[in-house]
Amino acid sequence: MSKGKDDAPHELESQFVLRLPPEYASTVRRAVQSGNVNLKDRLTIELHADGRHGIVRVDRVPLAAKLVDLPCIIESLKTIDKKTFYKTADICQMLVCTVDGDLYPPLEEQTVTTDPKANKKKDKDREKKFIWNHGITLPLKNVRKRRFRKTAKKKYIESPDVEKEVKRLLSTDAEAVSVRILSVGKKFRSWEVIAEDETKEVDNHGSLTSLDISSPGMSGHKQGHGSSEHDELREIFNDISSSSEDEDERDHHDDEDLNIMDTEEDLERQLQDKLNESDGQQQENEGSNQIAMGIQKQIDNLKSKLQETQDRRKRQEDLIMKVENLALKTRLQAVLDEFKQQEEREKQQMASLQEQLESLMEK
Repeated sequence: MSKGKDDAPHELESQFVLRLPPEYASTVRRAVQSGNVNLKDRLTIELHADGRHGIVRVDRVPLAAKLVDLPCIIESLKTIDKKTFYKTADICQMLVCTVDGDLYPPLEEQTVTTDPKANKKKDKDREKKFIWNHGITLPLKNVRKRRFRKTAKKKYIESPDVEKEVKRLLSTDAEAVSVRILSVGKKFRSWEVIAEDETKEVDNHGSLTSLDISSPGMSGHKQGHGSSEHDELREIFNDISSSSEDEDERDHHDDEDLNIMDTEEDLERQLQDKLNESDGQQQENEGSNQIAMGIQKQIDNLKSKLQETQDRRKRQEDLIMKVENLALKTRLQAVLDEFKQQEEREKQQMASLQEQLESLMEK
């Protein structure tokens, strides 16, 4: 179906919802459904000059009317055959009629001001009186406040002190020679900044300690020079010891070739073997004692660590009992689980060390 050029576009009708008391609403509904020609005589609408108040007469009974703005737009549809619907208007206002209202409300005094902001605010306050907070059905009561409530504006929080502190830390890191990160636990870290003066003191201290075995005339040299001299002396001593070992090996081979065995040497060798056996047993006992002492020391360290872990676990449990925020409580619970796992690991290590110590003592 082609549209002619002369056909004017269809405009939407200007409509509003008419709300009447129940007894008058049934009268108007029957008159509309019956299709009476004299409907205009039975129902009349008259608006005042302000465009917000008026009088509605139903069978010559006057009702006070007030035109209000609905929370949202309602589409109006029309049908002829009850199968196809046509949109006729967008409804955004409703005429509310009451029996006990003022038919002629007092007019507001209009004060003219030169300030446009004041006039705009006054018009806005006047329009608020005609805003309807409810929908046209019962479930939509207070829908404007529930579904179209105002959102809070996010304000920018100025924090000059925080920015100043961050800049100070960054400048300190930039001026420092080196920065060390000291880890304390899994969640906390602390930074240690080493200034240039401290590094000089450390270098001087290191150079003095490295040159303690050198001659007094060389006390003014640097640490690198002292370490190079130490390396040269170490190489010389290594060469001397290696040459003496080579000479001992050559003498031993010569003795084997000659095969000279004296009785005195046999006796001395037997005595030496017995002494070596006693020394070996004594060394074994000393070695086992040293191992036992080392294991006992590890057990003592583990006991102190276990006590510290248990204290931290108890503090964490007390903190979780005091916290009410669910998200924060979840994070604290994760940390508590880590403490419990660490405590179990330390107990297992202590049990294994105690078993080793008991087996060593039985031997």
